[in-house]
Amino acid sequence: MRRLKAASAVTMAAVAALALSACGGGSGSNGTNSGTDQNGSSNDVKSMAVGKAENASAGTFKLGDAPAWDGPVTVGIDDAYSAYNNQTPDTNTSYNYYVITSVLAGSDVLDGNNKVLLNNDVLDSWNVTSTSPYTVTYKIKPGVKWSDGAAWNCKDFYLGWLSGSGKVKDFNAASTTGYSLINDAKCVDDQTFVTTYSQPYVDYKGLFDSAQLLPAHILEQQTGIPDITKVTPTTDPAILKKAGDFWTNQWKGFKKELMPASGPYMITAFDQNQGAVTLEKNPNWIGAKGGPKKIVVRSFSDTKAMATALQNGEIQVAASTQPDATAATTMKGLASQGVIYGSAPQLTYEHLDMNYKNDILKDLPARKAFFQAINRQEIADKLLKEVQSDVKPMGSLIFQANDNGYQDLYGSKAGLGAAEAKKTLEADGWTLGSDGIYQKNGKRFSVTISHNNNPRRDQTVELVISQAKAAGIEVKNDNDPTFLSGGRVSTGNWDIALFAWSQAPFKSQSQPLYETANKATGAGNQNWQNLSDPKVDQAFAQAVVATDEATAIKHYQEADAALADDYASLPLFSLPSMWAFQGIDKVYMQSYNGALWNAGEWAKRG
Repeated sequence: MRRLKAASAVTMAAVAALALSACGGGSGSNGTNSGTDQNGSSNDVKSMAVGKAENASAGTFKLGDAPAWDGPVTVGIDDAYSAYNNQTPDTNTSYNYYVITSVLAGSDVLDGNNKVLLNNDVLDSWNVTSTSPYTVTYKIKPGVKWSDGAAWNCKDFYLGWLSGSGKVKDFNAASTTGYSLINDAKCVDDQTFVTTYSQPYVDYKGLFDSAQLLPAHILEQQTGIPDITKVTPTTDPAILKKAGDFWTNQWKGFKKELMPASGPYMITAFDQNQGAVTLEKNPNWIGAKGGPKKIVVRSFSDTKAMATALQNGEIQVAASTQPDATAATTMKGLASQGVIYGSAPQLTYEHLDMNYKNDILKDLPARKAFFQAINRQEIADKLLKEVQSDVKPMGSLIFQANDNGYQDLYGSKAGLGAAEAKKTLEADGWTLGSDGIYQKNGKRFSVTISHNNNPRRDQTVELVISQAKAAGIEVKNDNDPTFLSGGRVSTGNWDIALFAWSQAPFKSQSQPLYETANKATGAGNQNWQNLSDPKVDQAFAQAVVATDEATAIKHYQEADAALADDYASLPLFSLPSMWAFQGIDKVYMQSYNGALWNAGEWAKRG
């Protein structure tokens, strides 16, 4: 889940990591290998990471011109779309984001190199206009419209702040990071939105993205609120409840009259049973008008089935965050039919979260022994080597391997072997039972790993079961198709959770995953494992107010080290993306927003 973006669901919350450059993609555009890298990708694919009209030096993005063509283009992803509002705890997944990234416009666009760019199709600027108090002003282009003809303007930004601020509890926001620091938000006019912060916040470019900017005019119509910009956290509670209830509950699934588009595409159909969403061109889109007129996004819980569908021509784009060796081999082998294959590092990492409410795992020695028993390199080698030949375990929960500030904090804690795990348990009073499982105070060391329906995760758990058993720990596999999309993960109803966080390039947005939860303030909204460590809280608090990178990195490193010492979550590996396409000139799977980030400039090939 973007942390919560939970990956298959990638969980989404936007975490931090410096931009990673692409490491390649499939065969050349003529269907023949034009020089492949170690993952079987074509060297050409790196060039596809940049939009056709983006201006990297100016820090701006616009959709590039491309011929319009009918399509349809069918795109396969790993899990189904479920909600138009992706900002509540029970909806916040990457797979919603992979659809709405082309449906809802936001302040920024991330290109394939994870470069943060101003969305110049809809904004003229986003500038820090004062440092005391810290103030950011957004200038919105005139004439931007929703697909139903209503203006896309400052009201939508104001609703984005009100819903994410944490100051109105009726808005059940998955994360309030950044928004909660805005003391004052106001519309100077329809095209000017001014935000004033209680402290410096250098990650402001990560706010008001496409998932945050929902149609204020629809909420007004449906609730009878005449002007959302007149609603403040101190407004009549009955009015706040109307607004919050609608925002939280009514933008799920698809209802055409409630869910217009502000981006280049709009949703026109949703088949929940088939996990399919149909997108068509937004007639009121202000930017370039090209690209396929119709795109169908289909879910495939089995990546191998997705690869077969590409081979059979049922889909034109296979875009998976769930790398699979067999599927990769299949897609690499389709060059002769014009298929281009790509693989690149994602800002997404797979991990195992320990639930502090579990009677066994609430004790540090038990968590420590579990970590010691798990050989992550064996898991990575068996499951991912065909997709990324140099795959290594992750050493951090906050930094990616190429980040300034990355340190391997888990190489000395995990994978030390069954003998070390047994020593840890026995020193804590555990005794080995006749069934080969340790027990203490009448309880066997038996825990369940819960995850969504994903073959690679089943394989991961099977390997963990074997490794843990050698250390006298019983692990059971809980494959629940609704674990992520149904919201169970956010309830804490599990022992150990296996999923992935998908990270945007803003480290401050990892704070709600690990800080102590506080319903009154909205802190720790995504801390589903019930972790609470004052050292972690203090380090994050100091990091997010830092005004220079070196100071921020120092405090993020402190938070990272404290989490490792807590044995709170075990990072497994950074998931490489895996995509392939045919009949289109260039497709690049953006590691946070998926393949459709620039679908409006896809040109037909062949």
